[in-house]
Amino acid sequence: MAHIACDHDHHHHGVAGDALAAELAAAEARCSAADQRLTAPRRRVLELLLEAGQPVKAYDLISTFAVDGPPAKPPTVYRALEFLEKQGFAHRIESLNAYVACRREADGHAAAFLICDCCGATREFEPEATADIIAAGQAAGYALTGVTIEAHGRCADCKE
Repeated sequence: MAHIACDHDHHHHGVAGDALAAELAAAEARCSAADQRLTAPRRRVLELLLEAGQPVKAYDLISTFAVDGPPAKPPTVYRALEFLEKQGFAHRIESLNAYVACRREADGHAAAFLICDCCGATREFEPEATADIIAAGQAAGYALTGVTIEAHGRCADCKE
């Protein structure tokens, strides 16, 4: 889904400085506790997602991956994204074909997103309908592994 062209400033709220360092340290600790490794490529992709504060396409991550030198090879970034999703550090926004950092600590939580079609701002929240969805899946014989809801519209800044 493409963003609608608009003529106002867009403010994205990524993480930087001490807050970014704290998020990365917390990710390291969670990985260590789960006997997983936050390798340099995985850490860099997580860092880029946190700094962006909005959904980022994989090829944009590839092009900005290296601080100095050539960009990362696509398999490196895709493997990192797969790991980050599996460990609960990132979500894939299907409708945008993009990824966003997950800053919630609950493992396996349902994810719901409000996505602005104008500026791309994305807000994650825990949907109350999750129990109903899981119950419906179980009643139909499904063993659900995740629930993701995406809602599109305009954020408060863009609707004005």
